Amino acid sequence: MKNQVQLITYADRLGGAGFDVLERLLLGPLQGLFGGVHILPFFHPIDGADAGFDPIDHTMVDPRLGSWSAVQSLSRHLDIMADLIVNHISTESARFQDFSEKGTDSPYAGLFLTLGSVFPHGAGEADLLKIYRPRPGLPFTAVTLKNGEKRILWTTFTSRQVDIDVRHPQGVAYLHAILDTFQAHGITMIRLDAVGYAIKQPGTSCFMLPETFDFIEELPRYAKTVGIEVLVEIHSYYRQQIEIARRVDRVYDFALPPLILHACFNRTARYLQQWLALSPRNAITVLDTHDGIGVIDIGADSANPVAGAGLIPPEDLDALVETIHIKSGGQSRQATGAAASNLDLYQVNCTYYDALGRNDRDYLLARAIQFFAPGIPQVYYVGLLAGTNDMQLLAETQVGRDINRPTYTPADIAVALQRPVVQDLLALIRFRNSHPAFNGSFTLLDTDDHTLGLRWEQGSDWTQLRVNFSDGSYELSYTADGRVQHFDLPARSGRKMG
Repeated sequence: MKNQVQLITYADRLGGAGFDVLERLLLGPLQGLFGGVHILPFFHPIDGADAGFDPIDHTMVDPRLGSWSAVQSLSRHLDIMADLIVNHISTESARFQDFSEKGTDSPYAGLFLTLGSVFPHGAGEADLLKIYRPRPGLPFTAVTLKNGEKRILWTTFTSRQVDIDVRHPQGVAYLHAILDTFQAHGITMIRLDAVGYAIKQPGTSCFMLPETFDFIEELPRYAKTVGIEVLVEIHSYYRQQIEIARRVDRVYDFALPPLILHACFNRTARYLQQWLALSPRNAITVLDTHDGIGVIDIGADSANPVAGAGLIPPEDLDALVETIHIKSGGQSRQATGAAASNLDLYQVNCTYYDALGRNDRDYLLARAIQFFAPGIPQVYYVGLLAGTNDMQLLAETQVGRDINRPTYTPADIAVALQRPVVQDLLALIRFRNSHPAFNGSFTLLDTDDHTLGLRWEQGSDWTQLRVNFSDGSYELSYTADGRVQHFDLPARSGRKMG
């Protein structure tokens, strides 16, 4: 992966069409801004039960977006990342339909997890209560197969997403076949989606087990043989993230977004400093994602909250969520938790721009901190355009995460690119991509509890960012042609933090 800012987007929501339009956009108005693009699920179909994360055919491009030739065309200009959805497959897939028709006689019978396959001797109340859940309720769906057999499927996310046995030969073959298809069509990096739930063991939480860590090491070994890098996506206790980072190419820094918000809201750099002192250096840094703003990543260890303290105190975490609701004018409250379907318990659904009260200067400073933090920055398409909460889409679908999944037409994009906050962000992206110091070493500067100091240097080139959260002042300085320069952020308008 190039050490340049990366874009993450849907193929049909940035430009409102598919790969051809996306390619023209990335080679036109957005040319030179990104070293690569992560295209969110573009497989058949993109509009299932979970916005493409429940593929019927993981090796087929949804025809409404284009074809594999269109993917290859874009890959000639930009590195492409795709999702490998490890944990589950659609109940409408050909494999599951064969299993439904033939039951245990199906060659795919071993691919799908059931309650009985994980708990062959039965599961008691204590066993079921141990299972970690991202959403309310138990992860099971009772079904009657087409052949009349009754089964209890393991369905971590929705009833139409049946979990697969990644240890079974059929599971291994299924995942390897997807990787082979990706490699043949120009995909150079994958994100392992929902991998934290992939291994189930009786009497455990069935989440992030020692065996899960082993699997997280095993699958990338095969990916490397076909020239594909691996990014692991797991929302979990921060010490688990650090451990995962030791075993894979890349891991997300999901703790960074809420910690930046906490620093802005509370005028303190203390907890952000503590995290950046130990955060994984092989991270992909984000502020916003297609899911939401994670909060579990800075909270206490759910398995042992007493011994496993979080990155901020529990009362600060509660206040952080409430402040986001206030800053967004209550909009995030309508999209989070029990207020919306398809809910997740570990995130706040809101655009990052709205979480900061649509304050241009605060937003740009948050992006500057992201770009200076250790790792490679990734920018979500809505964040690129400083997008606001899509309350109309939320009202139409009643899916909380849709508040941050709007569709931009080409005209919408043209207007957004003229906004001062977006123009300043584009300038900051170009600076992050071009200054040689970012290819060197990172230093967390000694400062007080109110000030964050981040520095990069390579040879005689250096750049550093200092942010004083107590008064909202900042200094972004760098070397150019042997002289010290200052980056004015924002260049036109804005206010102090807070």
